[in-house]
Amino acid sequence: MFRLILAALAAILCSAAQAQPFPSKPIRILVGFAPGGAMDIVARTVGQKVSDGVGQPVVVDNKPGAGSNIAIRALIESPADGYTVMLVANGLAANPALYQPAPFDPERDIVPVALVARLPVVIAVNAKSELTSLAKLVEAAKARPGTLPYATPGNGSTPHLAVELFARAAGITLQHVPYKGGAPAINDVLGGQLPLVAVNAIEVLPHVKAGRLRVLAALSAERVSTLPEAPTIAESGYPGFEASVWHAFIAPRGTPPAVVEKLSAEIRKALASPDVKQRLAGLGAEVSPAGPSELGALVRLERERYGKVIHEAGIKAN
Repeated sequence: MFRLILAALAAILCSAAQAQPFPSKPIRILVGFAPGGAMDIVARTVGQKVSDGVGQPVVVDNKPGAGSNIAIRALIESPADGYTVMLVANGLAANPALYQPAPFDPERDIVPVALVARLPVVIAVNAKSELTSLAKLVEAAKARPGTLPYATPGNGSTPHLAVELFARAAGITLQHVPYKGGAPAINDVLGGQLPLVAVNAIEVLPHVKAGRLRVLAALSAERVSTLPEAPTIAESGYPGFEASVWHAFIAPRGTPPAVVEKLSAEIRKALASPDVKQRLAGLGAEVSPAGPSELGALVRLERERYGKVIHEAGIKAN
């Protein structure tokens, strides 16, 4: 009888715990990069505003390494209860083709929650360069096929894939020179060792303002607010082509739909806040709030096009 009473009490307590509205305890945001970078800042900025909205702590847990695969694996192995989410970038779509065997399957292992922002990729040159437009770049590349070098933050990085996609659209071939990060890539273009660099917009901004770099084109649909003089890829003669670093929240597959919708709504509410918008704009990010279905469609589209270019160009991770 005593055991039956204990079992009944346990069942009641469990039922009461399950009945608590979500969230009833701290939420953890995984980030696959080191503290202090753009991803980390975005996670902490949005996380703090979500914390204010739900009345629970939101903590950021940095797990850098393997192009964010370590953090994605940690997310997949977490309980599917909404208390562990992850802020991801394009690696979610590119890494299954970039790494072999595929470290995860976005459609099988995760559920989309909310799109947060986009950071347009730009192609830039030394301000003293004779390459004063994208048209001149294409002309020079056609004159010396496969020998005009360009720097990126690394093999398989979004800027690398973006330039490969652009080169195919323009009918040119370029020589890729991968670096370990955007800063050293930019430094060698500033020093004249290389003519071109492809990085996200925020990384070139201080050098453009200082008159040391010139942006030939922003690979975005609209002009970048922090680089208003830079033409878009469409204005440069390649309409319909776009490439940007996007940030989005995901959760483990199996997370209850009601919890996903709650998280998505709170994230989008946070993104509507003027102080969050201002903070992300300061990073060069264009706030682009969207829900689970829109994010899911984006990941599928990006996975297809990245997979194609990675396969055709034989790109491998660093």
